[in-house]
Amino acid sequence: MFPFPHSDFRIPTSAFPITEMPMSWFSRKDWNVLAIIYERRDLYQVSGQRAKGKDAEKARDGAKGHTRTIYWAVFDQKGSFVEGGPGSGSNNVSGDALKRMDREIRTNRTVLDILKSLETCEAERLAKPLAWTGYPR
Repeated sequence: MFPFPHSDFRIPTSAFPITEMPMSWFSRKDWNVLAIIYERRDLYQVSGQRAKGKDAEKARDGAKGHTRTIYWAVFDQKGSFVEGGPGSGSNNVSGDALKRMDREIRTNRTVLDILKSLETCEAERLAKPLAWTGYPR
């Protein structure tokens, strides 16, 4: 019945302990990448994209390097902040507005709505105007 010469042949489980396998073999990056893009002085746009694996790194680098990106952020699928910071277009806004955005990005209603849509796979990419009280007057 078994292809082995002895029917009672078994591989000892202690030879391959599952706990010592590196998680990187099976885990892949599954990120939601957001970019807050400067449209005009009183309007910014939040663009979000869900990406996996190497595409996630490309999406992050694209958000960082876009000429009008004020702030970029990466969230995992549980909504936790992974990394983020000022983008190439951060010189379009004041330093105070940028600091405030850094503090409020994780709790902003528009950002949370986009993250929810990306996490539930309603959309792969999404963009909305940023509803925010920190626009310069």
